[in-house]
Amino acid sequence: MAGTADLDPDSERELSLRRLPLGDIDPARSRHMWTRSAVATNGDLVVTGEWDGTVTARDVDSLEPRWTAAHPDHAVGIATLESDEPAGSAGAVVVAGRGESGAIAVYDAETGEQRWRYETAADVGEATTDTIFYLPYVVALETDGELLYAAVRRYERDGERRQWHSAVYAFDPDGSVRWSYETDASPIALDLDADGDRLSVGYNRCMGDHDNGLVVLETDTGDLEWTWDPGTEGDRRVGDISFDGETIAVSSHGDKCGYLLGPAGAERWHVDLAVETEIDGETLYAYPNHVYANDGRTAFVTGNTYALERRETEGRHPNEHRIATFDADGDLLWNEQVRGFVHGLATDGDTLVAPCAQNFRVRDPETHAVRRFDLESGPTGVDSLAGIATAAAVDGETIAAIEEPVEYHDEGDQRGEYALRVGSLE
Repeated sequence: MAGTADLDPDSERELSLRRLPLGDIDPARSRHMWTRSAVATNGDLVVTGEWDGTVTARDVDSLEPRWTAAHPDHAVGIATLESDEPAGSAGAVVVAGRGESGAIAVYDAETGEQRWRYETAADVGEATTDTIFYLPYVVALETDGELLYAAVRRYERDGERRQWHSAVYAFDPDGSVRWSYETDASPIALDLDADGDRLSVGYNRCMGDHDNGLVVLETDTGDLEWTWDPGTEGDRRVGDISFDGETIAVSSHGDKCGYLLGPAGAERWHVDLAVETEIDGETLYAYPNHVYANDGRTAFVTGNTYALERRETEGRHPNEHRIATFDADGDLLWNEQVRGFVHGLATDGDTLVAPCAQNFRVRDPETHAVRRFDLESGPTGVDSLAGIATAAAVDGETIAAIEEPVEYHDEGDQRGEYALRVGSLE
């Protein structure tokens, strides 16, 4: 992928994203921080989740609050459940927590009334240390309109012993657990196939008995259908997963490649994304953190540069902070810089939205932006921010993002603010 020409930046179009301040939050520093905010949009609703647990639903046009709820943990993930009528509107809001209880809660989209709540710490255990990385963390949500699926993990360390506890759940509409799938690995992503028959689970760290980066479960029962693994040494396995028909795309943290798998995990193709590369005496690599597949095209997004033998590095991998899209045969369609760390992709059809945060190697504030792409043709727009973009959502023509303030360690000036940003793709 290195050396492929970038697309013409003049093809990008800048929108004016409305800004609504969200209050105070400690500024991020040079290195990217953990997930602290969430946003979702559905129909006439935009919902934000904040680090202090505040969840607010707003009218997407006026941004006037419809309701506010206090989630028991840090509100770091949001999904919406469809209502039967009117068609296309949100009927409920699901909030994923990171905190003492690891709470999953469902709120009525019209009133904010809590319908049910489940505390995952009862299954994965409570934090053994009062540190953010040890708290139960609901890392992913998926829904087929009827069932809600969630993945939670908890980390602990005792001397040289490191261990993960995790569970994947299927919840019925009343909040009862239809089934759960527990392992001693660290889940990072969930995705449903189009028919809602299979749920894929990506595991990022496997350091115990569970030794597969990808499992596919039957959604009605939770029974295991098949597994796949990059087969690499070490505990790093999968960064993200995405169904497309009968195939599933996988970004591999094990070998820094991208894969397209067919039924039962048969490999269709794989591509080098940010594999180990020697530059000026250093062996550098970057993790493929995100993948999205739709209609025979697959996009992968890579993250920060790391050195094989030490934490710090002066060099940069040529394919760090890039998005690259491939066709059904694994041939490159286009690739483009995203310039900063992307916390997570927001997608709708062929539209991709990348909230770009800081690039801690170069500390260039021009990397702070919400970047938009078309899966087939490439860049379509960029919305520059003073702060960093840490979450995004897209639904039809509506785009929403969270801006957080940042203060580079060697400058001392705060850039940007904690704010909701909303605009239209029309």
